[in-house]
Amino acid sequence: MLVKQISVFLENKSGHLAEATKTLGDNQIDIRSLYIAETTDYGILRMIVDKPDEAQAALAENGFTVSETDVIAIAVPDQPGTLDGALEVLSNGNISIEYLYAYVGRHSSDAIVIIRVETPQQALEKLEQSGIRVLSAKEVYGI
Repeated sequence: MLVKQISVFLENKSGHLAEATKTLGDNQIDIRSLYIAETTDYGILRMIVDKPDEAQAALAENGFTVSETDVIAIAVPDQPGTLDGALEVLSNGNISIEYLYAYVGRHSSDAIVIIRVETPQQALEKLEQSGIRVLSAKEVYGI
C-alpha cells in the first residue's frame, strides 16, 4: 500500500511556489499535504495530491522539474506519544527513515504520517505486523 508523492524542484525565487500551486489549481488538483525542504538556492516541494499522475503531467507541461516517489502513509491517533510506537517498529526492524511529515485529516481524529524509507516493502510488512494502520493510496488521496 504505497502512496505516490510528487516532488517539484523549485528555484528559491519569489513566485515559483505560487506558480506550482496555481498550475495544480488550474488543473483541478487538490493538495492534501505539502512539505518544502530548502537550501539557499533551491527547494524541493513534496506533495500528496488527489490526482498524482495528472499533477505530474500538468507540472511537467508547465516547465517544472517533477518526479514521483513511493511513500508510506500511516494513521496514528492525534495524541501525544502515539507516533513513537510506529517509529520504534521501524527502528527495531533496522529501517532508516529518510524523512517524514504529518498532517491531521479533515474528518478524522487521526494524524496522517507520510514516511519515506529506503525499503518500503520491508517497512510495510513491519508496520502491518505491529498493528499500525497503513493507509491505501485511495484513502490518502480522498482525505
